[in-house]
Amino acid sequence: MKSKWMYILLLIVLIGGFRVSAQPKINFSTLDLLADEALQLTKFTRYDEAKMLLVRFHEEWTAQYGRKGVISMDDAKILAAVHHDALKTIDSNESSHIDKLNKVTAFRLAMDAIASTYQPLWSDMEGPVLETFHQLKNSVLEGDSAGYHQSLNHFLSSYAVILPSLKIDLPLEKLQKVDAKIMYLDQYRSAFHENEQALELEHLEKELRSLFAEASQDETDPSLWWVMIMTGSTIILTLTYVSWRKFRGQKSQKRGKDSNR
Repeated sequence: MKSKWMYILLLIVLIGGFRVSAQPKINFSTLDLLADEALQLTKFTRYDEAKMLLVRFHEEWTAQYGRKGVISMDDAKILAAVHHDALKTIDSNESSHIDKLNKVTAFRLAMDAIASTYQPLWSDMEGPVLETFHQLKNSVLEGDSAGYHQSLNHFLSSYAVILPSLKIDLPLEKLQKVDAKIMYLDQYRSAFHENEQALELEHLEKELRSLFAEASQDETDPSLWWVMIMTGSTIILTLTYVSWRKFRGQKSQKRGKDSNR
């Protein structure tokens, strides 16, 4: 009878675990798709169509999630700001294609940071960002002051693309350390000293790699971990109990045989 109840308990835990993993989440798929399509159109210089999608995004967001508090106030402000920049730049005849592409990409990555739970798109920008950073390091090692300023501008531009997403996804304290180092390089760029710049860049590279490593940590849904742990623990307990019952039964049976001799 007790064994029966143990199996019932196992079934309850399994069902409860699946309910946790199947909890409904906010579906941003439509808005995420609009952001992606706007980026694709921008890549092919179809700016008017991209602008229409950005306007439609604003309308959809306001209609579905306006004042509903589905995301934090800080994240909402970041998304609103990066969307405004993208729309303003794509609508400007004075902005270059690279500027338009960078602003819309920043918006696309920020929307994905809100919509996705694991492996955000901005983590795929590690290669391009570090490439511009390595160009910056090389200019310092070569003592090329003019190349340093040019490479620093390229790096700052690529970092600005992912910055809104970083603000959404990463702890503020960790991001502030990186921002402080980048601001230092930008503010004191005129005082070019190879040794000082090389040391600062070494520290900054470690911090940058740490930011991207943060995105790849703990990619498994916490609710699935809960299911795995609870299910495994319950199975172990059940098997232990069944084995113990079997041992007791065999021992009692042996005692009975011994007493009948």
